[in-house]
Parts: sequence; structure tokens; C-alpha cells
Amino acid sequence: MRIGVVAPGRSVSHEGSLRLAAFMALTWPQVEIVFHPQCYLSEGHFAGPDAARATAFLDYANDPSFDAIWFARGGYGSNRILEAVLPHLGPAANRKTYIGFSDMGFLMGALYARRIGRQLHGAMASSIGMNDKGDSAAWVLGWLMNGDKQGLEPSLLTDKRPAAAFNLAILTTLIGTPYMPDLTDHVLMIEDVGEPLYRIDRMLFQMAHATQLKGIAGIRLGYVTDVQENDPPFNETPEQMIVRWCREMGVPYLGRAEIGHIELNRVVPFGVI
Repeated sequence: MRIGVVAPGRSVSHEGSLRLAAFMALTWPQVEIVFHPQCYLSEGHFAGPDAARATAFLDYANDPSFDAIWFARGGYGSNRILEAVLPHLGPAANRKTYIGFSDMGFLMGALYARRIGRQLHGAMASSIGMNDKGDSAAWVLGWLMNGDKQGLEPSLLTDKRPAAAFNLAILTTLIGTPYMPDLTDHVLMIEDVGEPLYRIDRMLFQMAHATQLKGIAGIRLGYVTDVQENDPPFNETPEQMIVRWCREMGVPYLGRAEIGHIELNRVVPFGVI
């Protein structure tokens, strides 16, 4: 198997890619992983200008020698290249698996909406040595290589309905756009990072009343981490919020999900496993 790495958002360091290469050599020596040179570019916040990030994604997505695209990291930026890449994806792009989460939800959602390839929520290629000691990356590779279910979000082992996983901020930004996939009959899993609780509540309001989300089967709440302080303190937990908004949305709250900006970030294939 050959995996290509691109960075539609922020850049990665050469040190980070070397950590992943060493991990792969020890654990999955039969897998070739190739970082696009664009991953190391820097233009302010981004891994190079929009045009460079779009070109890199198309280079690897349309290259039939790659079996999968593993996004380097999140941050912000993948939404800025959607218009540049989606019309230009060829047949080879349909045969790939696309792996990532957080900001990469823009691309994952847009690809899933168009049924281009397969989408896999999971750790990104730069996670090794940051918030992942290797377990989350191994879960991604195990599922990718041989369908190993060890790293799947546990609810998927018993609930056979289709699923999708998104960062809440990305999901609510997708709502109302043509890039939002149809999640009818799906279990929707959400997580977030770096927000004060009132913003979480505000985004849950939008989720609960989004016409594009009518017909979902239920919601699971992943981890809400690095919560920014409220002044005065917010008097609800994320779980209390989601229970209330699910009730207003008229869909069942199905419990927790082991996904998010955490060390052990479980794998969620989009659709039916």
C-alpha cells in the first residue's frame, strides 16, 4: 500500500514526518508513506498559498499509484480550496480513502457528499509524538490495511447504522452550504476543542435547527477539550447541553463517543462499516 500525505491546512515539520516514517518502518514496513513537499511550505497560518495546497491535494488524489490520502494536520484552511479541487478530481480519486478529522472535516464532508472515495475519521499523519503515542495512528493503519476493528469507536461494533464524525465548529460551518453531506439515517458523532462553553451551546443550537440535518438517526458526543474559561462560569456541561438540544431537535442522544482531540482518538468510517 502507498499513502500520500498532503497539508490542506497548516504545515508540518520535517521532524514530524521523520517520526511518522520511523513509526511506519517499525510497525508497518510494507506501507510506503510519501509526504508531498507542500506539507513543509509556510505562508502565514497556512502550509503554502491556497493554490499550492489545492495543487498538492490534486497531485496525490488523482495519482493512481496512491491508495490513500492521509491529511498531515488540521488547523484551518481546507475549506479555502474546495472550489479549486472538487471539479478536478478524476477516476483515481474515487478509489482512495481519505483520513483525518478536525478542520479536514470540510474536505471529508464535501467528498462524502459527492461519494468520492471513502472517508475515515481518525488521527492525522502528524499526530505521532504530539498527542498520540502511536495507538491512534496504528488504529488508522489497521483498519486501512486489513479492516482491523480494534480501533473503531466502540458503538460501531453493535450499531450497524451508517455513521459520520465531525468537529462541531466545522459541522456548523458546513450547514447551509453545498458541501454539507446528506446524513439521513446516520448516527452523527461530534467533538470540539478550544471553545468556551457558551460557543458550544450556540453551535448546538444551530445543529439542532439545521434543516440539512433533518432525518439523522441520533447523536453521540465525543470529547470537548481545552475548554476556554467563561466569565461568569457557564452552568451546564457539554453533556447537559447535548441532551437538551437533542430533545429540541427531536432525535435521540445515544451517549458518548471516544473521538476528539485526545490521545486515543477512535476511528469512524463514514457510512456503513
